[in-house]
Amino acid sequence: MLALATRFLREPVSLRLAEEFLTVPVDTIDRCVADVCACAQHLGISATPEIVERIAREHLLAIVNSAPPPRSPR
Repeated sequence: MLALATRFLREPVSLRLAEEFLTVPVDTIDRCVADVCACAQHLGISATPEIVERIAREHLLAIVNSAPPPRSPR
């Protein structure tokens, strides 16, 4: 039952973040959202969609900002 509730929490959050982070693969976004949900549950924090989305967005921003710049032709 908890897994079903978690899935319904994750799907809308993943969809919103996928629209925002077009350069990040959808699988990476789904995994990030699932990891945030798992961490919140492990810590005993109520994993509301707002909290999960906010934390996942920060993680995804770190991924995007840490990517090396594209190489220019020589």
